Amino acid sequence: MAMTSEVQDPSCSVDLSAAVALFRSLGDATRLAIVHELAGGERRIVDLTRAVGLAQSTVSAHVACLRDCGLVVGRPQGRQMLYRLARPELLTLLAAAEQVLAATGNAVALCPVYGDTAKQAVGA
Repeated sequence: MAMTSEVQDPSCSVDLSAAVALFRSLGDATRLAIVHELAGGERRIVDLTRAVGLAQSTVSAHVACLRDCGLVVGRPQGRQMLYRLARPELLTLLAAAEQVLAATGNAVALCPVYGDTAKQAVGA
């Protein structure tokens, strides 16, 4: 379920397909909720299923997409797999997205590590 784009703007001289795939992977509400959950640390599929309230097969498919895009990695633990964010820079991206959204009057807390709710929790 890797996401790529064959569409290229003829006026643009750089290949944007990797960026398009990144933002498409984050553009789905379920995948963004999974990333949000994984920002708090490793989770099993069953944990993610409970957090997002969807069927295990649906969550697994979304995790596979995130894994294919290089955003999530898994490590086996016994008979289960623990998933985590592959790159800490993703938290920085989510924090930047929060700043852009706040500047446009659409404030949300995308990142539990760096977001507004995390700052409020520590009294910042």
